[in-house]
Amino acid sequence: MGAIETVEQPQVVDRPAMRTGDTVRVHVKVREGDKERIQVFEGTVIGQHRGGARATFTVRKVSFGQGVERIFPLHSPIIDRIDVVRSSQVRRSKLYYLRKLKGKAARMKEARRPA
Repeated sequence: MGAIETVEQPQVVDRPAMRTGDTVRVHVKVREGDKERIQVFEGTVIGQHRGGARATFTVRKVSFGQGVERIFPLHSPIIDRIDVVRSSQVRRSKLYYLRKLKGKAARMKEARRPA
């Protein structure tokens, strides 16, 4: 283990196993003035960038007919929790082609969950 991994190890938080193509529900802490609330962002994981404490994942959803993407730091304290809603069978690690598709064309085949 190198010096960088040693420094980053205390910041790493245990998160559920998720893959590209999964539909996730990310519970994000939002500060408004002196109050804090939880806001849910649900969408499809279209990409992940690994890298210890610097890992990020990109979630895409369609809101009111407009595509919205958000990049979350995986081990950030602003993320309360991540729920994996459904898993899809995909053949790529980056699903950027979903940006051009809409409606039924953007659907993905659901993967079987291990029993």
